[in-house]
Amino acid sequence: MIKLLSHVAERSVEWLMVIALALIVVLVFSNVVARYGFGSGFAGAEELSLLLFLWLVFLGSILALRQHAHLGMELLQALLPRSLRRVCAVVTHLLILYVLWLFFAGSWTQTKIGLHTYSTVLHLPNAVKAASGLFCAGSMLLIVGLNLVRILINSPDARVAGDPIPGVDEHKSAEPANATKGARP
Repeated sequence: MIKLLSHVAERSVEWLMVIALALIVVLVFSNVVARYGFGSGFAGAEELSLLLFLWLVFLGSILALRQHAHLGMELLQALLPRSLRRVCAVVTHLLILYVLWLFFAGSWTQTKIGLHTYSTVLHLPNAVKAASGLFCAGSMLLIVGLNLVRILINSPDARVAGDPIPGVDEHKSAEPANATKGARP
């Protein structure tokens, strides 16, 4: 059930990103054509495209975290035994959760402030901008928290830095280290 919900949420985020990117392209392109072709453009196009881009970046960050696509340095952790990798993972997950909580609390404060301030052209509440950070931090808190629980209960679904990635690390070449490729006799 959780995997199904996770899959549906992931696909929904992907589609929201596609829609946001398409709208940005249409808004910016049509505004450029209107300005150069007709001498005036849609005043809110820039503001709306900026808002969509902000949401696009935060949605992409959530998706990257969910798919483990963020850049990470796992070289040292890969050299550690599994038990020490788990300890490192627990410590780093706790630190990440703390930072995400700070991000969430700050975004919540900005969202509350933004309810009473409005954008210049479209007069949208600035809370719409701050809510992107709130949504991002909340989603990431859930993703990291769930993985921390998986690590603590030693679930096979847990993602621990330095562990072999299924489907990637198992296909490594069995070729000896001193063999040279393409060498002629």
